[in-house]
Amino acid sequence: MSTPVFRFAPTPNGQLHLGHAFSAMANFARARETGGNFLVRIEDIDLARAEPEHERAIYRDLAWLGLDWETPVRRQSDHLDAYRDALARLDAMGLVYPAFLSRGEVRERIVALEADGTPWPRDPDGAPLYPGPEKAMPVSMRRAAMADGRPFAWRLDMEAAVAASGHRLAWTENGFGPRGETGSIAANPSAWGDVVVGRKDAPGSYHLAVVIDDAAQRVSEIVRGRDLFHATSVHRLLQTLLGLPEPAYRHHRLVLAPDGRKMSKSRGDSGVAALRESGLDAERVLQMAGWPDFRNE
Repeated sequence: MSTPVFRFAPTPNGQLHLGHAFSAMANFARARETGGNFLVRIEDIDLARAEPEHERAIYRDLAWLGLDWETPVRRQSDHLDAYRDALARLDAMGLVYPAFLSRGEVRERIVALEADGTPWPRDPDGAPLYPGPEKAMPVSMRRAAMADGRPFAWRLDMEAAVAASGHRLAWTENGFGPRGETGSIAANPSAWGDVVVGRKDAPGSYHLAVVIDDAAQRVSEIVRGRDLFHATSVHRLLQTLLGLPEPAYRHHRLVLAPDGRKMSKSRGDSGVAALRESGLDAERVLQMAGWPDFRNE
């Protein structure tokens, strides 16, 4: 029987907060309980925002919390060719297309489409689905626009991708979804519409990179926040299309700010480093994150 593998995968664009501390401990504890390996992965595919100092701070915070991990650490920036190859495979299957609309242009189109009072569909996060006008364009026109240097993102043709997957998609949920969902969960990737899988200046989006990384590192159970529960549908679709292993999933509670919103690096919420520098010890910081009292929620 293979060794269980768990991972904590922060983005080095800010300080770790209490939500990160909880998720890191949840993965670390699962590894210890199962005799498995605990990995740290640096998700720095957004090179413009990733900073080496933030990566070093991540290691300092995790070590201070009492965690240790396998080495070497995998960085997404070291594996861009793997994401580029996966994107090329999807392109060869006819499942992606270049999308040229900016966010502002998308908003304008949605306003026009909703002018008659009919609401445009939204994804589980509340964002409007991409209208996809490029799918009606001849391939020659798409290529010409790309050659002219127009900014674009590679989007998954969701209808074609679901059809190509060939069977009902599901995943094993060992934790709980937002409404208490557990066990075998039917995936619904269509709810997300034509998601971004790559950009002109980046060979893979979060969705594409994360499934490639999890497969490469043989992650057996993905332990992460409940805000990514519905995104698992997209990940299961990409895993199926690319012939990648199917891990189990365990979504856990979110650590919320005092006003009830999800914690955010950009809002400066309860940084682990700041709490440490204020004189608190690691045990107290973990208690503030709800660990271990709420570990099974």
